[in-house]
Amino acid sequence: MTMSPDYAEIRDFDPQLYAGVTIKRGIAWVFDVILIAMLCALILPFTAFTGLFFFPALMLFVGFIYRWFTLAGGSSTWGMRLMGIRFRDHRGAPLTSGLALAHTAGYTISIAVAPLQLISVVLMLVTPRGQGLTDHLLGTEAINSAY
Repeated sequence: MTMSPDYAEIRDFDPQLYAGVTIKRGIAWVFDVILIAMLCALILPFTAFTGLFFFPALMLFVGFIYRWFTLAGGSSTWGMRLMGIRFRDHRGAPLTSGLALAHTAGYTISIAVAPLQLISVVLMLVTPRGQGLTDHLLGTEAINSAY
């Protein structure tokens, strides 16, 4: 009786899936932060410019909504789409809305707590698949979209 190989074994077989993903994630992150800052700047007049007093919180809120909806709608933010990468779950499937919400929550917590963000960046740099802290907790990974 032959057993079919586990999906986790197959996905590690092709290193092209992960080639350059960490750098691409960094560039996508910069693009997304700039886009979120521009969205927040557009929102400021509607707050009678009081949003300037809580701009970091506004960035976190707008970033949370942006990230959740873009990940749920295509397993990648617009920055990630520009860089040709996307997320997938531990089975290789696109992120569900619930998993996108969990990933966004984990990312937001790590952004708000500097040591967690540092741990996440280090993990992305030293792990074979470039997974951050939230990726390790949820079993997600970023891969090149062409694969």
